[in-house]
Amino acid sequence: MAKYVLVPGFWLGAWVWEEVARELREAGHDVRPVTLTGLAERAGESSAEVGVETHVADVLAAMEGWDDVVLVGHSGAAVPVTAVADRRPERLSRVVYVDTAPPPSGLAVIDFNDPDTQKAWRAQVGDGYTLDVPPFEPGGGQFADLTEEHLALIRAKATPQPWGAATQSVRRPEHIPATPKTLIACTMPLAAVRQMIDSGDPLYAPIATPEWTFAELPTGHWPMLTRPKDLAALL
Repeated sequence: MAKYVLVPGFWLGAWVWEEVARELREAGHDVRPVTLTGLAERAGESSAEVGVETHVADVLAAMEGWDDVVLVGHSGAAVPVTAVADRRPERLSRVVYVDTAPPPSGLAVIDFNDPDTQKAWRAQVGDGYTLDVPPFEPGGGQFADLTEEHLALIRAKATPQPWGAATQSVRRPEHIPATPKTLIACTMPLAAVRQMIDSGDPLYAPIATPEWTFAELPTGHWPMLTRPKDLAALL
């Protein structure tokens, strides 16, 4: 039996892990899906003060009373999950990144977007403190395999993302803990991931160390919806 803490990406709450959590529990594991401050049923807690450190505290709270945790982060959750993994390695048995990876020290989620997207995000937020839910439309790429039912669920339940979570970064220690780590590649073929690692691209440096293993789950960016049984089996 393992203990899983599942952290959703931007605009989502614990609800997005429902099917994966069910599969894991039926296999005999303990599971705690997380809703981060300011999102889903906690949307009323959103404020200008909510940011990465708030979400780090949320993840630590979800781990309370547990050791040997398998900590799973999806998409933009990579930032708080990485901070927890760096600071509390003794609590973890493995860290799993679902279609995401740990950011290099000092980089925020917004930094991984092209300049036009960054400009659009800043214009949309203005003097506010949340980033609106983007339009979720059927298609390929990151939206691959999302059915109309999936899209309707996301549109009904997704909530604006606290802006601080997009713009704030964490500083990583010089010596990264050697906790076992796994990347599950969905929207980028694993061969391309390995090629970028081998190229010496600094963005991929955090996953170029010996403790990493890799798996591939070809689908869109939300495998917890499009391939929940397969994702649970990999976890």
